[in-house]
Amino acid sequence: MANHSRPHICQCLTQLASVKRNAVVTVYGNRKRTGREFVDGVLSLAAGLIRFGLRNGDVVSVAALNTDLFLEWLLAVALVGGIVAPLNYRWSLKEAKMAMLLVEPVLLVTDETCVSWCIHVQNGDIPSLKWRVLMESTSTELANDDNQFLTTEMIKQRTLVPSLPMYAWAPDDAVVICFTSGTTGRPKGVTISHLAFITQSLAKIAIVGYGEDDVRFSPPLICLSSMNSAELNTSVYLHTSPLVHIGGLSSAMAMLMVGACHVLLPKFDAKTALQVMEHNRITCFITVPAMMADLIRVNRTTKNGAENRCVRKILNGGGSLSTQLLQEAVKIFPCAKILSAYGMTEACSSLTFMTLHDPTQESFKVTYSLVNQPKQGTCVGKPAPHIELMIKLDENSSRVGKILTRGPHTMLGYWGHQLVQENVASSESRSNEAWLDTGDIGTFDEFGNLCLIGRSNGRIKTGGENVYPEEVEAVLVEHPGIVSAVVIGVIDARLGEMVVACVRLHENWIWSDVENRKQSFQLSSETLKHHCRTQNLTGFKIPKRFVRWEKQFPLTTTGKVKRDEVRRQVMSHFQILTSSL
Repeated sequence: MANHSRPHICQCLTQLASVKRNAVVTVYGNRKRTGREFVDGVLSLAAGLIRFGLRNGDVVSVAALNTDLFLEWLLAVALVGGIVAPLNYRWSLKEAKMAMLLVEPVLLVTDETCVSWCIHVQNGDIPSLKWRVLMESTSTELANDDNQFLTTEMIKQRTLVPSLPMYAWAPDDAVVICFTSGTTGRPKGVTISHLAFITQSLAKIAIVGYGEDDVRFSPPLICLSSMNSAELNTSVYLHTSPLVHIGGLSSAMAMLMVGACHVLLPKFDAKTALQVMEHNRITCFITVPAMMADLIRVNRTTKNGAENRCVRKILNGGGSLSTQLLQEAVKIFPCAKILSAYGMTEACSSLTFMTLHDPTQESFKVTYSLVNQPKQGTCVGKPAPHIELMIKLDENSSRVGKILTRGPHTMLGYWGHQLVQENVASSESRSNEAWLDTGDIGTFDEFGNLCLIGRSNGRIKTGGENVYPEEVEAVLVEHPGIVSAVVIGVIDARLGEMVVACVRLHENWIWSDVENRKQSFQLSSETLKHHCRTQNLTGFKIPKRFVRWEKQFPLTTTGKVKRDEVRRQVMSHFQILTSSL
């Protein structure tokens, strides 16, 4: 008999099938499904997978844009004890093959975006692969007996909708392999457990406040006449983050647990997102600074800065919001509580949370968050209740060191590798217990907030001192003329490495090292150096040279800046680039 006290992400299905039976829980284009319809879809697919021979521990790779069927596949595979390995739809075929050779899937599910993978991936390329499935029937007519492609509906055929079955678990309770990568190197498969997802979901529900109060306490001007009684108290969550990444997956699980209505866009587009927010009365979504900047820009140009009073909660990740971005966000979403989270894939998303703006608290209205910069690093808030954090001090510091974490949120390990853990003998009781090294450097301030300084493997050694690029970048982007910045170390005969900042300017700002007091929107090396000094950045951390960057910074498929590529371009074109400043 299955042990139902054992964590399983499909435990949310019972509530969806009963409490949300007649309420709309997924919206994808013109397709809307109630709780009962969605759960029936999951159960039918799970029964079909069993009929096809999917076994406990089998891996299913899914390469698709955001859709309600993505959620259905995630839960159906988990229900029968399988493991889902989402593949990034931005990858090349070569990258996708490398990922599949690592995790050895028995089944590949794709949509139209990645349909070429189905065509060009032969069973000989991926020896483990038994079936190839198109998520939905498409105009390409690939799903037929000749090419042996299946569709979701084919798998469900001849399958009666069963009642909720006994849950099944993969070995070690693994449920998702989420790919991540550093700024260089190939992706690694982070293995996440049912317990980690549920623990993180409960933390988001408790701290962010996800639940059933969003619509109920919306302003009277919002017309609710078109909503039935089962939907009146439902959060309406817009999927802005890809479900192939941990941020999108962990937030999706939290919203499934509270019975929210999921509105899914294939992928983020600011103009479409703002239209959908208004049309579907979105109450919550997650974002990263680049997304928020796009929402602000499009809102200003197409809606003349119009307010959206439906949105009640916004969770920001992937970097801190600058003061300017936060102030603009508050103007657009005046009723929203805005929070920021710091985390990583290996920790199943968020480690710490911080409230940036709360319209119900006067102190947050005035100060615009805990934006007051700490003495060192960027404040990222306090750990969630289930999170243990500690600082393993550097030899030459009494406060700063590696950020380590442990708890039920941490990964099981990298797929195909043993989990690299660090034994920290900080006390007798901890001497034999394992902590996960986040790869970040930080410290705690006097209020117990974690202050993030930078990546341990990205530090610049200049004149014998350590400089963490992220700390300098956080200061630079606080200048109203800077959109984004990347700080690198360039080989220097005297200093060892020289701190160089590559900066992208806001539109209407110009760069000139010839001072013109009549020009208001003007930046120069001296202007930015002065800005760094006024922000109390230590002298050796202030960039010695600045490079104006005209285009988008190169990014990995997981959205991280390719610092090595930036450094290579600066080194190879240094004279040309700097001559334009």
